[in-house]
Amino acid sequence: MTAVAIDGPAGAGKSTAARAAAKRLGFLYVDTGAMYRAVGCHMRALGLTAAEEQRVEEALKGLEVSLRFSEEGQRVLVNGEDVTGSIRTPEASRAASDFSALPCVRRFLFDLQQDLARRSSVIMDGRDIGTVVLPWAQVKIFLTASPEERARRRCEEMRAKGEQADYGEILAEMIKRDYQDSHRAVAPLRPAPDAVLLDTTGLSLDEVIDRIVGLTKQKGGVTA
Repeated sequence: MTAVAIDGPAGAGKSTAARAAAKRLGFLYVDTGAMYRAVGCHMRALGLTAAEEQRVEEALKGLEVSLRFSEEGQRVLVNGEDVTGSIRTPEASRAASDFSALPCVRRFLFDLQQDLARRSSVIMDGRDIGTVVLPWAQVKIFLTASPEERARRRCEEMRAKGEQADYGEILAEMIKRDYQDSHRAVAPLRPAPDAVLLDTTGLSLDEVIDRIVGLTKQKGGVTA
C-alpha cells in the first residue's frame, strides 16, 4: 500500500488536485476536511459551540461519520444521511476550523482515517496528515499558494456555481483561517519535516496534478 499525505492551507486546491491525482493513479481519495466539516455542521445544528468541549465530546458518542466511495467520488454520511453537498459552504468551513481544534473531535476521526490508509493505497488531504494522521506516509506534500491566489480561485469557483463572491471578504477569511489553523494548540498546520513544498501560485491545475503524480511515482515506488 502507498500513502500520500497532502497538507496545506484552506483554498490551496488540495481537494481538486488530490482527487484527480488519485483517479489517475488508481488510489482511494480521502478528503479529511469534508469529515471535519460534517462534524462541525452537526455540532452547530445541535446548537453547540467549540467552547463547550465537554458537551461536544458527549455529542460525539451518538455520532456516526462514514465515507462511501462511488464513481462520482467520496460521499460523506452523518448518521446515514448524505451531507456531501450541504457541507460545501463558507459556514461549514468556519465550523470545521472551530471544532477541529478540539482534541476530542480529532480523536474521533483519527482512527477512521488511519484505517482507510491501512486498507488501501490512498491520497489523503487535510491540515495534519503528514505530521499526525499518517506520519509514516511514503509521500508527503505541503500544497500552498499565496492568500491572494487562493482567494481569487475561491471567488472563481463560487461564481462558476452562480454564487455571489466578494474577493475582499474571502481574502480576509483566508487570512483568518490560516492564522487559526497554524496557531491552534492541537495539531497545528505546518509542513512535515520531510514534506515536499509545492507552491501552486501561477500553476494550472493540470500542472499541479502532474507534479503530485510524479512525486508519488518517484517517492512512493509506484510504477503504474
